[in-house]
Amino acid sequence: MDRNGILIAGTILVDNINQIDRYPNAGELTQIKSTELAVGGCVPNVSIDLKVISPEINVYAMGKIGADFEGEFVKENLNNKGVNVDNVVIDSTDKTSFTAVMSIDGGERTFFTYAGASAKFGYNDIDFESISAKMLHLGYFLLLDKVDNGDGEKILKKAQELGIKTSIDLVSENSDRYKIVIPCLKYTDNIIINEIEAGALVGIKPSKDNIKKIAEEIKKLGVKERVIIHMPDFGACLSNNGYVEVPSFDLPKGYIKGTTGAGDAFCAGALIGIYKDFNDKQILEFASSCAVVSLSEKDAVSGLCSENEIIEFCKQFNRK
Repeated sequence: MDRNGILIAGTILVDNINQIDRYPNAGELTQIKSTELAVGGCVPNVSIDLKVISPEINVYAMGKIGADFEGEFVKENLNNKGVNVDNVVIDSTDKTSFTAVMSIDGGERTFFTYAGASAKFGYNDIDFESISAKMLHLGYFLLLDKVDNGDGEKILKKAQELGIKTSIDLVSENSDRYKIVIPCLKYTDNIIINEIEAGALVGIKPSKDNIKKIAEEIKKLGVKERVIIHMPDFGACLSNNGYVEVPSFDLPKGYIKGTTGAGDAFCAGALIGIYKDFNDKQILEFASSCAVVSLSEKDAVSGLCSENEIIEFCKQFNRK
């Protein structure tokens, strides 16, 4: 099979974003000033970013939604952006996963998540013979119950057997659950994570001085091509070609309107770099540029633009 395009599989949810003046104490009430619905999770965020940045790349979404308004909202949003939704499965027994976001003026946010249908996505939901993508990205581990409990390893193994390049990402949480990801790494070509997740994965404090050591330890666990780690000060990539760091941009005060989706934008940029055979330094430079453009808007996907526009836009900033 002549494979092309990128398949994004895993977490699909809807963000119900509520704007409030302040977060109430227990027993108190605060008014919601405005409310809006937005797509969220790895699959919508990364797949939409990919299509906006590189419209010429075929992008496929895969995951599970409920038979409800929110599920249709997700599919419609993805469809309108040119993302193929043929592999999005509908679960009539549960609701579409959602996050109730309480957003205070100034950027502070609190999140309440309902696991819903997305958490039930697993190996048996995938028709592997119908997949024509060149790359499969699976995220977020630690939010997908079946994937976290064995199906992730099976999905990645099967994909590699079919000649599909694999990549993964995780979510940040304060727990010891990261060890469940380790068996999957031997079937992972590229891992794209932040410093908190990377440190937790191998039990090393995620300080600036430790990033190279952390990347080396993750690579030893079986990652075939690249360990990519992003943090506020720089991005790092360890591959068979060596280790490289690229400093973050020095942004002017007041530039950042919202951080929601910046990690997914970095991920999308890295996937495009991998897909287009950029070298490791170029992958980090472009991924960090995508993240910076994402920071210019409050929501997860509105800030993104085309590859050339991103590069031109970031020329106004110096790196740290």
